[in-house]
Amino acid sequence: MKYFLKEHLLPVFMILVGAGCAAFSIECFLIPNTILDGGVTGVSMMINYLSSIRLSVLVIVINIPFFFVGYKALGKRFLVRAVIAMAAFSGFLELFKLVPTVTSSELLAVVFGGVLLGIGVGTVLRHGGCLDGTEIAAMLLSKNVGASTGQIIFMINIFIYITAGILFGWDRAMLSLLTYFITFKIIDIVQEGMEQAKAAMIITEHAQELADTIYQRLGRTCTFINAEGLVSGSGKTVLYCVITRVEVNQLKQIISQADVSAFVTISEVSEIIGNHIKNSEAIDGKAKAQ
Repeated sequence: MKYFLKEHLLPVFMILVGAGCAAFSIECFLIPNTILDGGVTGVSMMINYLSSIRLSVLVIVINIPFFFVGYKALGKRFLVRAVIAMAAFSGFLELFKLVPTVTSSELLAVVFGGVLLGIGVGTVLRHGGCLDGTEIAAMLLSKNVGASTGQIIFMINIFIYITAGILFGWDRAMLSLLTYFITFKIIDIVQEGMEQAKAAMIITEHAQELADTIYQRLGRTCTFINAEGLVSGSGKTVLYCVITRVEVNQLKQIISQADVSAFVTISEVSEIIGNHIKNSEAIDGKAKAQ
């Protein structure tokens, strides 16, 4: 029962929440201020502005071929969650048409509309759903062309915003592009989590001492990698450790207080798969010390 709730009901519930958040942003912030989203939703909004066809109908009709292709490439589970997301999104669009416009300020609409849209789309994507067929097309195209999924989506959206500029004015296109950048960043934050991971690589001759201190102070385990320097020769060890960004300064303090020779690089980690070991006793001890 617990597995069913975690693996099936919770993702569907979060997809519904995300779809509602995205629809609220579009109906109550973007549409009243003639600001466009990107992808299929943006195309649907343009057609909606120029015709009497409902936006809720357009987003479903235009997305159907993309979801059909996505089903063939990504499987039944993806299709089920994508259909749930799209049906909920369409329903919420109709529901939020009844809600008064939140603001007529273009700046507020761009910022808050972009943030809410990013939270909504990011939540749906994080739980296996999809609101826009452009992402599916970009994923499939990236396998056959020399461009990443993100680059393809960006190029498609630039074309959409140029079209919007021609149809509705260049100020609308620039506001829409700014909203897109905000949304894109928020999607990244939602998908990766608020505690973005950092990877620290520490090259030192005192590996065991540093690893023990890191484990005691931060509760993080290190992986030992034997290394050999071009000038310094053998005897070096590389410690590989994954930490959160709030722990970066603490790691620097540990290394400086240890008074040992160490060369450190810290880089971004886009995703972690599997269980990352963290010593709960160390965390409890640190909390009590504070």
